[in-house]
Amino acid sequence: VYGALKFLQQRVPGLHVGGKSALALQGVRHNLGSRDTLVLWGDARFELPAWFTSRFPARYVYARLFNWPEDMMASKTVTTPPGLPDGLRASCSERAVLELLYDAGTKQSLEEARNLFDGVRSPRKELLGQLLACCTSVKTVRLFLTWARETGLLDVDDLLARYPLRTGSDKRW
Repeated sequence: VYGALKFLQQRVPGLHVGGKSALALQGVRHNLGSRDTLVLWGDARFELPAWFTSRFPARYVYARLFNWPEDMMASKTVTTPPGLPDGLRASCSERAVLELLYDAGTKQSLEEARNLFDGVRSPRKELLGQLLACCTSVKTVRLFLTWARETGLLDVDDLLARYPLRTGSDKRW
């Protein structure tokens, strides 16, 4: 699968392993499935080729989840996890959590998303604040802040004071 992914990464802008799959590559898992669906994210509309999906259960997500103020920020949050071939791009754990929360309630169950969220340890607060400030999804930001406050993952009030986060209006509707 890694060779095929590297091949696709040469043809699709910004293609990387993201969300639940990126967290799994970094050791954050909840239930071990025999054939988990590989979650891929990219910067352009793209349909995974049949030769790829017939061999590897996968889905591709194209969503403008982040409004990057600079190009360096996007590349800084995509790395090669230890033990994988050089050049294979996957989201860092902070970005992967936000990608996972974007899918929560639609492609990802809330229960499993919460269990994976609970498995995240020691996030880089500075990077997470920058990512949340760039995040365009109010649902993702609010869900992250709610669960971070409940689990004590980090100081949410400090994060809100230091970064301009899109949390929507105070009205419930």
